[in-house]
Amino acid sequence: MDGQNNLISIHERTKIYRNAEGKITYEEGGNTFQVPDTAKVSMNFWCFDPAVFPFIEKIFKEFLSTSGQDPKSEFFIPIIGDRFINEGHGQIKIIPTASSWFGVTYKEDAPSVQASINQLVASGEYPSSLY
Repeated sequence: MDGQNNLISIHERTKIYRNAEGKITYEEGGNTFQVPDTAKVSMNFWCFDPAVFPFIEKIFKEFLSTSGQDPKSEFFIPIIGDRFINEGHGQIKIIPTASSWFGVTYKEDAPSVQASINQLVASGEYPSSLY
């Protein structure tokens, strides 16, 4: 991001996990990479103005023509954001937070996420009943 909290670029990362040494790691193209603890992350909480939808429709059609027959292909939101800004269609504001990220991608993630939620409840950041 730049000095005004505008997104400059974003890269979708999959296969993210803590390795045996406790380092945040991701896999891509058969290689393993370490992510710095200070890396900024997006938890895919995006708010788009309706004016962006024609652009999204255009690149979704491109996605379908190149990857639509692959049942494991995904149309990632960060790709929309990166192309939107890098093709000069506008700006995307980032709303920073000091919160740590955690998430469930695989069933094996559930116990650590449950522990993180329990810690947030115990510290009073989350209510004991979320719904």
